[in-house]
Amino acid sequence: MKKLLLLVLFTLFLNFGFGQVQNGVFSTTPTTFTENDEITITVSGLDLTAWSVSDVYLWAWYEDSDGNQADSPTNGSWTSSDETQKMTDNGNGTYSYTMTPSTFYGTTGISQIGMLVKAKDGTGDKKTQDQTYDVGGYQLVLTSPAQNTTIVTSGTSYSIEATASTNSSFVLSANNTIVDNSVTSATSYSFDYSVNATTNFELEVSNGTETLMVTFTLAVSPTVTEEAVPDGLLDGINFDDTDPTKATLVLYAPGKEFVHVIGDFNNWEIDDNYLMKKDASQDRFWIELTGLTPDYDHLYQYLVEFDINIADPYSTLILDGYGNDDYIDDTTYPDLPSYPAGQSHAITVLHTGETDYTWQTTDFDPPAKEDLVVYEILIRDFDELHSFDAVKNRLDYLEALGINAIELMPVSEFDGNESWGYNPSFHMALDKYYGTKDALKSFIDECHSRDIAVILDVVYNHASGQNPYYRMWNTDNGGTGGQASDDNPFFNATATHSYSVFNDFNHQQQATKDYVNRTVTYWIEEFQIDGMRWDLTKGFTQNCTSSDDSCTNSPQADRVEVLKGYADNQWASDEDFYVIFEHLGQIEEEEQWANYRVDEGKGILLWNKMSDPYNEATMGYNDSSKSDFSNVSYISKGFDQPSAVSYMESHDEERLMYKNLLYGNSEGSYDVTDESTALGRMQTAGAFFFTVPGPKMIWQFGELGYDISIDEGGRTGNKPILWEYATEPDRFAIYETWKDLIKLKLEESIFATTDFSLNLDAATGLKTIHLTDNTATGDEINYVTIVGNFGVTSQEIVPDFQETGTWYNLLNNNEPLEVTNTTSTIALQPGEFIVFADNPSLALINPNDLDADGVPNTDDLCANTPFGATVDVNGCEIFSLPTSNFSVKSGSETCRSSNNGSISISAVENYNYSATLSGTTDATNAFTSETEFSGLSAGNYTVCITIEGQTDYEQCYDLTITEPEDLSVSSKVDTSTGKVSLSLKGGKIYTINLNGEVFTTTQNEITLNLEAQTNTMSVSTDKDCQGYYEETIVLASEISVYPNPVKDSLLYLELGTISDPSVNVEIYTFSGRQISISDHYVNNGQVQINVSNIPNGLFVLKIHTAQKTYHYKIVK
Repeated sequence: MKKLLLLVLFTLFLNFGFGQVQNGVFSTTPTTFTENDEITITVSGLDLTAWSVSDVYLWAWYEDSDGNQADSPTNGSWTSSDETQKMTDNGNGTYSYTMTPSTFYGTTGISQIGMLVKAKDGTGDKKTQDQTYDVGGYQLVLTSPAQNTTIVTSGTSYSIEATASTNSSFVLSANNTIVDNSVTSATSYSFDYSVNATTNFELEVSNGTETLMVTFTLAVSPTVTEEAVPDGLLDGINFDDTDPTKATLVLYAPGKEFVHVIGDFNNWEIDDNYLMKKDASQDRFWIELTGLTPDYDHLYQYLVEFDINIADPYSTLILDGYGNDDYIDDTTYPDLPSYPAGQSHAITVLHTGETDYTWQTTDFDPPAKEDLVVYEILIRDFDELHSFDAVKNRLDYLEALGINAIELMPVSEFDGNESWGYNPSFHMALDKYYGTKDALKSFIDECHSRDIAVILDVVYNHASGQNPYYRMWNTDNGGTGGQASDDNPFFNATATHSYSVFNDFNHQQQATKDYVNRTVTYWIEEFQIDGMRWDLTKGFTQNCTSSDDSCTNSPQADRVEVLKGYADNQWASDEDFYVIFEHLGQIEEEEQWANYRVDEGKGILLWNKMSDPYNEATMGYNDSSKSDFSNVSYISKGFDQPSAVSYMESHDEERLMYKNLLYGNSEGSYDVTDESTALGRMQTAGAFFFTVPGPKMIWQFGELGYDISIDEGGRTGNKPILWEYATEPDRFAIYETWKDLIKLKLEESIFATTDFSLNLDAATGLKTIHLTDNTATGDEINYVTIVGNFGVTSQEIVPDFQETGTWYNLLNNNEPLEVTNTTSTIALQPGEFIVFADNPSLALINPNDLDADGVPNTDDLCANTPFGATVDVNGCEIFSLPTSNFSVKSGSETCRSSNNGSISISAVENYNYSATLSGTTDATNAFTSETEFSGLSAGNYTVCITIEGQTDYEQCYDLTITEPEDLSVSSKVDTSTGKVSLSLKGGKIYTINLNGEVFTTTQNEITLNLEAQTNTMSVSTDKDCQGYYEETIVLASEISVYPNPVKDSLLYLELGTISDPSVNVEIYTFSGRQISISDHYVNNGQVQINVSNIPNGLFVLKIHTAQKTYHYKIVK
């Protein structure tokens, strides 16, 4: 099958079963053909039960004479083959398909056809190997033997058979000597050869214009020398320290009869001079190679029983036999040897006389386990250059962040290039896609110089089909498919746990233990790494089945013990080595590892997934304890010591920001799906993550709010590398905040305390953390209180400070807060947090401004001013008090000219104050906490406060004392509706008595119903000194008189429906004396009367119209 398709399908590996590829035996009838010949393709050697199917399908492609490739138009899809390409079951274990290439492919000019056989749904590698045939032209097909190397018994007469596409001459050579040239013009050839020793053959044919040749070997089982492996030799390559022209190879191969070494030093041919000696007591084969070229890349394989060619299982560098090395550039891996033509599968690179790397940092002291802040990296998705050198060039960024450990996802040789690395093939070889051995060492060396530990992610639960120990004993005849055979000393035929991927190691086998321990020791001692994170440790049991989740997830004694043994091996190489398990299991099992050898300062660390509750918190969903991430605490988790490596994100979990933007909560204008809002909440998450004692881990770019889904381009597919995020202020603010939090964690001992409590389950999203360090002395921090609002509304939180006094906001230049009541509330905006401490921290102080007063040390004349103090340009403290220190209030006069106004002052801090009042009245009062100026008249005042001994301090306030106005009432009567509207002014509360009914209002406008012909009304306020208003309102049928009382010497008559052009008006005193009589013209239904010459008092108005006379009582 085309490699391009293989690369695409590889990203699916982690989601499906593996080890399903089978090696079929293909043949065609006729053996040579043109594109217009009908041919029958037959395949045998398939076990359909391994695929759980009863039918198989042809998957085909072709190449034309110009080298262009295309698929069969009727292939269908990989998960659902087209029924037209279903193969015929011949009933004898063979399957066939008949076609004419030009018709089948729908084209002409075909030079080669390719095919494989698969299940209808080929998912999980339910397929055979690829097979190709040349089409047309001059062809030679060797039909016997069917394999390049065939083992025969000495003295066997073996029939060598071949077919040519046109009449040809045939010449057969054995070991470079012609043994038959009798056929000069034929299309078929047959010759019997008596084989007495291993013989290399060449069969050459010619049609007069073209010549073709095929090579093959008939091998006689050799006589193997039995000899013990020399003392001190290890499996794999053993260099001779005194002679770089020599190296001794050792291969563990129980059950195998003989092994040859083939390589560039013997032209890749079987040569008994390179037959390995056998040590049956140790199940090992060995050979000393001589005549090697020092400082040169020799290449070799083991050829097991003439049949299976494998690279050394302990290779430290291999050449890939599947074309992947072609995509590794010289920048990443300079001078990479080329894969030799005509070979297959992986090849070991043997390089003697290599110059040792010179380590520059030899005194690295790794961080304590409980202080670890790990940064997990997938090199492929971290930098476009995907190399150790590229990551090294990014160390300034990581060092500034403050992390003290880097965890690299698997870097041992894995299938392909574009991978997470959890498909290991050679556990001791470095994958070339990331760079050279010295490049990795240089990276580690540089990390150590910056006090950064390096941890490798290792995968020993399984191996891919390319692993030599898998290929030597499987049902695929040494291929990469099938499954482990029953005699495999390393692998289970079927996984013994429910998390099976690839080929499952049996960790109860001593061979497996030796292999794991040997390769682990190599990485520790060769590369000076500081720790290993062990992937999928649930798979290290032999007690369960591949479908039994309950068993797999329950404690298993066998894996507890075998993993303890692997830990012992690591500590034997480095007593301070970090041993970390990705188990994600039950505490009953994990605590056995956490407590293992802890009395010696060891103990195993366990990954602690906290993604879900942290993401609920950042999204703003806090009901039903969704966002309760209390298990970030190793104590809440159930450990006796800080053994939990907690993380909010990892390579295996969805990115928090992705879900924030997609599913975030909202309330009003506050919306978590807004990018800026979501990014801000990531800072708050960090405040409640790094501050909890114990080791922590960050997934790459989490500090920049990386928001590309884990499933973008497929779960294990390449993700965009977005370094430009570091230039976006909202994103870089996360980096800056997390940097400060990490610095606090590592430099303030309180963040390693064992005395802390978490309050994280409130449905409001309000959360607190309290830490206490009872060993703190002097200016060290004794208490920390952290408050945060993970809700989506502004809220008041009770911080429950551990004591009253001055507390400091550690992330805001130690800004002080005076706490007089530990349960007084603090207002927090949604997504806001504060880290308080009872003493300031120097950890976040700019070294160029040690007292954080804004004046550089070089210009600061007054060093060590208190945190939060106000200073002048020289850095010297200016006495100041917070604006909230004083409360100044004024009290108004109760009545006009009552002169009983007041100004009161109270102070939070007690000093010898002097308050000077100026304005309508001048006065000075001395006080320490409160004072009052009384007996003040209405007017504008200024009060200035000074402090004894602080000549530069003065705080002034401007105030106004008011007096109440006189009551003012204006009434307007609407006779058509029988209502009176009042405009009120001067009071705060008005009492209206209308015909004995009392109304109270604070409004300045009110409308009341006039129920009687003559209505009496009075109005007063809550203060008698504001005055009293009375009025009698007489409702006439037609004329309305107002205002009553009269204002501004004018009285108005509204005549309503009366249409007289003029009216006669008489005015009498209340005693009956006439004051005036006059006629008045009517203008738009209204009459205006000037009563300025009428004295104040009560009088009667008599109005004469043509129809009627009206009487009204008027007040002036």
